[in-house]
Amino acid sequence: MCGRFSLAVEPQVLMQHFDLHMDTEEAGILPLAPRYNIAPSQPLLAVVASQSTKPGSLQRKATHFRWGLVPAWSKTFKGGWINARSETAAEKPSFRAARRRRCCLIPADGFYEWTGSGKAKQPYWIHLQERTPSRQLPVFAFAGIWERWQGPEGTVVDTCAILNTTANPLMQVLHERMPVILPPETYDIWLDPNLQDPKRVVPLLRPYPPEAMVAYPVSTHVNPPPP
Repeated sequence: MCGRFSLAVEPQVLMQHFDLHMDTEEAGILPLAPRYNIAPSQPLLAVVASQSTKPGSLQRKATHFRWGLVPAWSKTFKGGWINARSETAAEKPSFRAARRRRCCLIPADGFYEWTGSGKAKQPYWIHLQERTPSRQLPVFAFAGIWERWQGPEGTVVDTCAILNTTANPLMQVLHERMPVILPPETYDIWLDPNLQDPKRVVPLLRPYPPEAMVAYPVSTHVNPPPP
């Protein structure tokens, strides 16, 4: 699962890590203020592929999606799926079209999981173990899918979901599922709509190595979703 995450890195770090080339106007899409508790239904940053002028190559661009995928065929806009099982997303009617044609990267520098129940629920923050030269936590990418919903009055909303997979040993003490974290060398494969044969991308949708991650308890102040 992934029901809450954080993104508090500098825009320059995002541009470098995701190889984003954008003018001043487009750069305004990147978050300028740290976000430590991103919740469902909120807008989030995503990276998608745009066709390059060079044949056979892709360029990446940043955009915003609403977190909670609403299928294009849905007659009403409510709720939405914040997660999708990576093992079945290519077959499920709610995710099938997005999984095959509209994949995205969802930048993060950590995510939350809870143990316990009720008021005793203890949040844990999980992030990658390695540090950057500036000692900032490294940014990474969840495997995401997105969809475009259009209402009867012409309202258009782009929504997304995060794919999840079986938890690795580190995460199993917190939850049986964990978000799919993609290594940087796989970004282009995931984003390219021409490479979305389910058999080809299945190897990407595996649990992240537990030795490369850290989980520790944090304040219960993150328990209530932010407004």
